[in-house]
Amino acid sequence: MPVTDLSADEALADGFSIADIEAAAGRITGVVRRTPLLESTRLNDRLGARLLVKAECLQHTGSFKFRGAYNRLSAMEPDVRARGILTYSSGNHAQGVALAARMFGVPATIIMPSDAPAMKRRNTAEYGATVVPYDRHGENREAIGQRLAEADGLTLVKPYDDLLIMAGQGTAGLETVAQCRELKATPELALAPAGGGGLMAGFSTAMKASFPALQVMSAEPEGYDDTARSLATGVRQANAGTPPSICDAIMTPVPGVLTFRVNRRTLSGGVAVSDDEARQAMATAFEELKLVIEPGGAVALAAVLSGRVDVQGKTVVVVASGGNVDAAIFADALVLGR
Repeated sequence: MPVTDLSADEALADGFSIADIEAAAGRITGVVRRTPLLESTRLNDRLGARLLVKAECLQHTGSFKFRGAYNRLSAMEPDVRARGILTYSSGNHAQGVALAARMFGVPATIIMPSDAPAMKRRNTAEYGATVVPYDRHGENREAIGQRLAEADGLTLVKPYDDLLIMAGQGTAGLETVAQCRELKATPELALAPAGGGGLMAGFSTAMKASFPALQVMSAEPEGYDDTARSLATGVRQANAGTPPSICDAIMTPVPGVLTFRVNRRTLSGGVAVSDDEARQAMATAFEELKLVIEPGGAVALAAVLSGRVDVQGKTVVVVASGGNVDAAIFADALVLGR
């Protein structure tokens, strides 16, 4: 199903560049963690490739989302920020915004699906945010957000379709570039999980600024391959319904307007993986890298391990984007992934 609406900010998205990401890095340096770029000899031998894993699951709040949230809030006028922040999220962006708001000493209201993982709902509340639940299958989170924002004078911090959010996420790419150089590695292929596309837009822009020949691909769950289909057609494509998936973090209905403007010029394509392939990747990351990765955060690694992309003889970077997984789901992944 093609989506063809336009945005007044599209011209700005067309100008999105490494300069925006470097400006974000200046705002968040000393606040975000420099997450490691990990490598396993056994995995390299198994794949016949050199695999480098950017462990954003070790970022504050357990995902890359804190980068964009802090950058967005830091760029606000203080009087606007002080009136309060509003966002909608299944959990990772929620936690990033909640912690950033707490650091700035401002209130945050988070609209979260009632079936979001318990860990994500609990953590968001414990960071001090007010959580407003909604039914993701029968209610519209954007409509709820608009109503609350207008009623209470809150500023909406979008999960991905915002240039400052995209720039903040791109700082993970800046770090990866520096770490590749430290390791004397020249990546030929890079993959990251794609929901709305904010991480993909920032990460791909940062990586290709230093490695212009690099191929960058999106990774998504089966049934939510809207970015891959959009790249293939050149027009934003929506997903059909909400099929079941354990990859709750990236079950978005359609790529963002601004994010797709960037991603269609920086990405080489996309790939989708099954829930079982995500589970296998979670188990492998735990065994080989000692990482806890949530299902949505594991899809890029799953694309490589499952053979969905050809990595033979290549140097490959994948982003492990989040680690906020309920214990029962993680335990199942470890059992099923053996």
